[in-house]
Amino acid sequence: METYKINVFTQNPTRPLDVTERSIGELVDKMLHTGFQGRKLAESVQAWNNMLKEEGLTIMMGLTGAMVPAGMRKIIVHLIKKRMIDCLVSTGANLFHDCHEALGKKHYVGSHLVNDEELFRHGVDRIYDVFAFEEEFRHTDHLIADFAKTLHGKRLSSREFIELLGKKILEEENSDESIVGSAYKYGVPVFVPALGDSSIGIGLTIARRAGFDVDVDQIKDVDEITKIVEKSGKTGVIYVGGGVPKNFIQQTEVVASIMGMDIYGHDYAIQYTTDVPHWGGLSGCTFDEAVSWGKIAADAKKVQVFVDATIALPIVSHALHEKNLHERRKFPQFYWKEDGELTIDFKTL
Repeated sequence: METYKINVFTQNPTRPLDVTERSIGELVDKMLHTGFQGRKLAESVQAWNNMLKEEGLTIMMGLTGAMVPAGMRKIIVHLIKKRMIDCLVSTGANLFHDCHEALGKKHYVGSHLVNDEELFRHGVDRIYDVFAFEEEFRHTDHLIADFAKTLHGKRLSSREFIELLGKKILEEENSDESIVGSAYKYGVPVFVPALGDSSIGIGLTIARRAGFDVDVDQIKDVDEITKIVEKSGKTGVIYVGGGVPKNFIQQTEVVASIMGMDIYGHDYAIQYTTDVPHWGGLSGCTFDEAVSWGKIAADAKKVQVFVDATIALPIVSHALHEKNLHERRKFPQFYWKEDGELTIDFKTL
């Protein structure tokens, strides 16, 4: 029988995962020695944990998909409170559903095996296997419209608009258990680069039709988030899904380089997605492809996990929580001036 020599490719044997009593963090560590997406999930925890240890690093998250209706809201709130993320770029829909729950409304456990015509007759909207009342959504639309009316004549970036909305939610509910409220309280900027593509956009339209106009300047968004990258020096990115938030964060590196900054891509990159590269869409495009654009650094730690985010986020967040119970991270604090300039100081949580 031929004996195979150990070579550079076979230095690290897989280790079968046994079943025993252990924490989620310990389980994830063991998964580093398995294969396929299980190992990738463990590698993402390792990379994210390394980000939390790195000095002078700003962590940016892109949030897509119906994560709030699917029950992921308090995980994002936890990441904000513990400063495991420093900047959030979200779809407007997730933040609308966040405000909806902050105002006491609910999403309901439903089923995808249902007659949708019957749901319509009962005024129930379906998000795969999650239900909600259309009338309650419209009530939240009008609450956002009423809030927008108080900002008549103002020109704001989406970050400024969401900051004021978060302040309002925090004051009314006296709770920091919402994404927008906790982001306001803990100084995490939130951008919504496609604000019109959501029920928040519907609320703003209701206000405009009533004669109250708020100008949400999306080009100001591009400038502001690029300044965060320019002033940070080092950045890590985490994408839940892909879509507009992914490219909005990616392109900051391109904008900064065009503006003359000596920048060559984000230093860490993690993505949880069910999309794949071969259709040519951005949500599934690899980080290696992003290197060709200068959006991700060639030597960046890059981990893409092909997994439903509603599976990944609970596991990853619990593992990070366990690993950082007694850690004190230095995180960026953002100070915006009236002229639009930004300064960043790093302080200990």
